[in-house]
Amino acid sequence: MITVLIDLLWSFVKIGFTSFGGLSMIPLISNEVVSHGWMNLSEVSDIVAIAEMTPGPLGLNCATFAGIHAAGIPGAITANLGVLMPTFTLTAAAAIFFQKFQKSRRMGQILTGVRPVCIGLLLGVIASFSQTNYIIDSAISLPAILIGIIDFVLLFKWKVSIPKVILLSAAFGLIFFR
Repeated sequence: MITVLIDLLWSFVKIGFTSFGGLSMIPLISNEVVSHGWMNLSEVSDIVAIAEMTPGPLGLNCATFAGIHAAGIPGAITANLGVLMPTFTLTAAAAIFFQKFQKSRRMGQILTGVRPVCIGLLLGVIASFSQTNYIIDSAISLPAILIGIIDFVLLFKWKVSIPKVILLSAAFGLIFFR
């Protein structure tokens, strides 16, 4: 149990230090929990969906669910401490040096380079999650693809709120997949 907790702490410290929050954490969380055998890709897809629906930061919610899955309540606490530790550390350092970095041209250049990396990571997540969400029993699921297309249109064309789209998708999932 202690080794699992240490692994959870270290994994989520790495995630916290190497990601930039939000959706960019998903590929790192997925890789860590799958490589340690704490969850499979389908379960990771489920925790990301649940973490998106629940209040709070995505990384913290995923750490909670992954920690509980791996080692119960102690695992959730450990994973949360791990994912928060880098944030606290970097925030304290940034507060100390804020005036110096505020007008730095170099910092702007660094952030310009980081953005495409985050987009690439998100595209990788979309590709890997598409395999678990749109392929069921080794066959492409047309109802799942239809739900995805409807969601896309609702979100980007008609600007329907995310909670409404999630509820509608859940209803469609119950209808199509029981």
